[in-house]
Amino acid sequence: MTRLSILLAMALLFCSGLQAKVFKISTEYPDGNAVLNELRAVGERIEAKTEGRVTFKFYPGGVMGDGTAVQRKIRIGQLHGTFIHSGALADSYKNSQALNAPLLFRDFDEVDAVRAEFDSVLNQGFIDSGWHTYGLIEGGFAYAMTAVPATDMETLKSQKLWLPANDPFSEKIARAFGISPIVLNIGDVLTALQTGAIDAIVTPPVGAITLQWYTRTQYLTDAPFMYTYGVIALAEKAVQRLSEPDQQILAEQLTASSKLLDSMARSDNLQAFSALESLGINIVQLPPAVRTALEEEAAQATEKLIESGEIEQDLYDRIVVVLDRIRNP
Repeated sequence: MTRLSILLAMALLFCSGLQAKVFKISTEYPDGNAVLNELRAVGERIEAKTEGRVTFKFYPGGVMGDGTAVQRKIRIGQLHGTFIHSGALADSYKNSQALNAPLLFRDFDEVDAVRAEFDSVLNQGFIDSGWHTYGLIEGGFAYAMTAVPATDMETLKSQKLWLPANDPFSEKIARAFGISPIVLNIGDVLTALQTGAIDAIVTPPVGAITLQWYTRTQYLTDAPFMYTYGVIALAEKAVQRLSEPDQQILAEQLTASSKLLDSMARSDNLQAFSALESLGINIVQLPPAVRTALEEEAAQATEKLIESGEIEQDLYDRIVVVLDRIRNP
């Protein structure tokens, strides 16, 4: 081999090395979970379609810390992305919380109608804020689960209610209702329930079952307190290092995977809600008058959140127009 051919071979190898990119992704989902299985599967599809130029390494079970810690690691390049709940990205995109307003929705039909009009708006908002996201992924309705039946707000206020650490929006919602929550990391919740440090949680049914929290509660109040969703979010600087064709493959595959995960979550949470009844959880139905009063109090709490800049008034008003159209045809 001539010296020139050696130099050319070294140059090609060097260029190839520059193109190769390992995306290090954090998630709170544990190993073996269906969501993490799909994330790994889409990573393998992307690797195959880019002929190994783009690969993924996933860090499950929250080993990289909470949302704040993960974002810090993304900023310094230790991680390149995350599957994260929307509220955790509120520092960069406030309106990510617009669908999280308390008691905003009554059922999934209302969710579907609003998302049909606003998914693209919210996804573009993440992108404009420096995150590459690929569609909203449903987390489900979060319900209050308690040790005693909570048929009114006063009963709920009297509970030792857990909220996740580093989730200021949820904490502000609680305080807008006059609730003083107990803030803990997710990994500490079961122990806190077992010891009585907390006796009430707000969570989607899948979370209650997966994390075994239902074993320490007896009642679920059938009023969806909050709609939750997440996103696969990659740092813009990490994505921009890829060639245009590889960026297109990445976007196509992650968009398709986000749609699949979104559909899976709806099915899983509906099944989990039914499963909670079979596991001995009592479903508490609110009397119509109590439900109306609770929704009115929730609307007042939302106004406080808007006044503090957590959600833009214009976007919230546009969502309410869609809901009014459904409720008053």
